[in-house]
This record gives sequence, structure tokens and C-alpha cells, in this order.
Amino acid sequence: MPKGDAHSSMKHIVIIGAGFAGLKLARTLNNHPNYAITLIDKNNYHQFQPLFYQVAMANLDASNISFPLRNIFEKSKNVRIRVTNVTNITVKTNEVATLSGNIHYDYLVIATGATTNYFGNAVLEQQVFSMKSTFEALQIRNTLLQHFEDAVTANNAKTKILLSVVIVGGGPTGVELSGAVAEMKNDSLPFEYPELNFAEMKIYLLEGTSKLLSAMSDASSRKAKAYLQNLGVTVMLNTFVKEYDGKQVLLQDASIIETTFVIWAAGVKGNIPQGINPNFISKSNQIQTDVLHGVIGTENVFALGDVALMESQLYPKGYPQLASVAIDQSKNLANNFIRLAHNKSLLPFNYINKGSMATVGRNKAVADLAKPRVSFHGFFAWLIWMTLHLFLLISFKNRLIVFINWIYKYFTHRQSLAPLFPALTVKSKT
Repeated sequence: MPKGDAHSSMKHIVIIGAGFAGLKLARTLNNHPNYAITLIDKNNYHQFQPLFYQVAMANLDASNISFPLRNIFEKSKNVRIRVTNVTNITVKTNEVATLSGNIHYDYLVIATGATTNYFGNAVLEQQVFSMKSTFEALQIRNTLLQHFEDAVTANNAKTKILLSVVIVGGGPTGVELSGAVAEMKNDSLPFEYPELNFAEMKIYLLEGTSKLLSAMSDASSRKAKAYLQNLGVTVMLNTFVKEYDGKQVLLQDASIIETTFVIWAAGVKGNIPQGINPNFISKSNQIQTDVLHGVIGTENVFALGDVALMESQLYPKGYPQLASVAIDQSKNLANNFIRLAHNKSLLPFNYINKGSMATVGRNKAVADLAKPRVSFHGFFAWLIWMTLHLFLLISFKNRLIVFINWIYKYFTHRQSLAPLFPALTVKSKT
């Protein structure tokens, strides 16, 4: 452990990743007298992933959903921040190797989240846009806006291609993105670009299974599909992307969609640091853990959130990769660390499913409650979705700014933030 990071009498917990899981664990153990904590992340801020799509669609600024880690822990006596990349974990010597040097630990918590899964298609990976960070969300936003600018002076054939948007993946991210793009098309874009005929703009949502929002009820899936179709989105189920060369999307049935803008939201996989025994890494690229969050084959290494695979009777393939699961796991592990400090027995993780929801646009959302088992949709579901996400934001300032932006858009039907930043604009992925 680097000199000055903690008192020698305190056990040192190293947390890799400041997402929902890592940040919640650090905040829960903040100022605990028995533990010194080093929180490692490649960024000096926490990113609120559920609202990435709103940054991408110019509804929010990136700063509205980013929270500086040092501000969060500015009054902490036991949490230290290290902004660097982890290069390797050596379990035998209890060391984490980073670009800034090695850090020794008594306990290690891996909370590195998930990254985009391209299913081994390296060519596709170079051509499409993913959305796993605020930077990538800004790339999507600026490239999309640049396409509109280019379409103003393009010929008719080129304009149709520039106005074609393909979103691959019918999960919550794909559904919410599709709805947001469609609302832009219907509300603000015709006023901002009167030279363009947005009746020619095509928005495609491609999903490989037979339903959208596969983790939700059939009723919610059907309603989400109906909402999107009413907004003008072409929803294509049982549809797989075979190839994409930057100009044409080739589907498995040999049909082609011409576009230069594809957003990939078709899957995720665990983001695992080097050094974990491959025998305990699942096919979904997640680290296998026991019910106490311990990594199989280790004694003092734990994994939380999207990177962890904990099997149970109700979830034989592991818990869903949701923020609520990550937060609940962090609470349980933090409680176990506190119990460990008082020589009490540790408690296994027990996930209580509260339900799931997704928004499709203004006044449009779908929600499934676990208990009572009921599905509902429309304005009430949309209101609950907004309230929940507001309260999940960390600071009051950010909650207020996001709320003002949402109110502005609700009454004006216009984006409140839509600047174009040339430095972040990416016209081509190659």
C-alpha cells in the first residue's frame, strides 16, 4: 500500500471501479475506523449510465450526469482516489498493478462493470458507435448533429443515407435511444433544419429475439413496440446484423439498409482486469462468485455488479446486470465488512426484485412491478421513471439541473442543449 494512504492498523480495501457498485461500497464504508479504502478508476468522476442516452440525444449536458469523485469524498478520512488504469491483479501477493505503480491490499473488490459485446466481430466494432461512457455519448450526439449539417448541402441520395439511423439491440438502451431520436425527428429537428424533409428520415431498431425488452413482461414489450411505431420507428424483430462496412448494414436475410450511422446496443460483457483465473470466468465474461460475493478460488477478492456472476435458484444464469443489483450487492458486502470488523458472521446476498422499467419518450414508459406482479404504462409509468432517476443522481445541484431541463423539454418539445463540438465529432469509425 502506498505510504500515506492509510494507518497501518487499518485493513486496506482496494476497490477497482467507481460505477454504481464501487461508489456505493466506498460511500457506505466512508469514515469507517477499521478500513482504509483506495478507490481506483480511469476517470476522476462517476458516470450515471442510465442517462447516457439523454446526453447522446442533446437533452442533457455531460456534466449533469458526471460527479467528481474527489468532491464526493472531500471530507473523507479513509477514502483515497487513484485515477489510473489497472494493468494486472496478482492474487498470490495481494497486489494490484496500475500505470501509476503497484498497490497492496488486504481485500480487493472488483467492480469494473461491463463493456460492449460485439460477439467477436472486430470489423463491426471499428464501424459502429457504442455508448458505455459520457465520451461515447458525446461522440454519438455530435456525429448525429454533424450528419444533419452535412445533409443540408448534400444531394437527395446522400441526404437519405445521412438521415438514416440504425440502432441494434432492443433492450432498454436501444428502446430509449430509438424513442429519443424519434422525438427529435418529430419535435425539434424540423424547426432547426427547415431545409430538410424529415419525412425521409428513417429510424430502425433491430432486435435479434422475438420481443423488445426481453427481461420485461410481454405486455410491456408489446406496449413499447407500439409506442415506438407510433413515433415512426421501424422495429425489426428476429433480425440479426451480419456485416456492416460503414455504408451498408447487411442483415442475415441478405437485405441491406444504407446508413453511415449505426449505434450498437446489442449486448454487454464483463470488463475483467488481467490476472483473474480464467477457470472462474463465465461464457458471458463475468467472474464467478459465491453468495458472499467472494471470487471463486480466492479468499480476499470480491466482485460486484455487472462483472460478477452469482448464481442462485431463482437466477441460475446470474442476476440481471442492473444498477439496482449492483447497489444492493454493494450494501450487502459493506455490511459484511462491518460485521467482519466486529467478528460477526457474514450474511449471504439475497436480491429482492423490485421490478423494471423503461421510458420510450414524453409521457411514454413501461413498468413491471415484482410485488404485486403488475405491469402498467403511459404517463404514470413515465412519472415514476423520472422520479426514480432524479433521486438516484448524487447531488442536489445535478437533480435540479436535470429536472429543469426535463421540464423545459416537456413544455417546449425542444432540446435545451444541442451545441456541436467539432473536436468530438466523429464522422467515421475508421
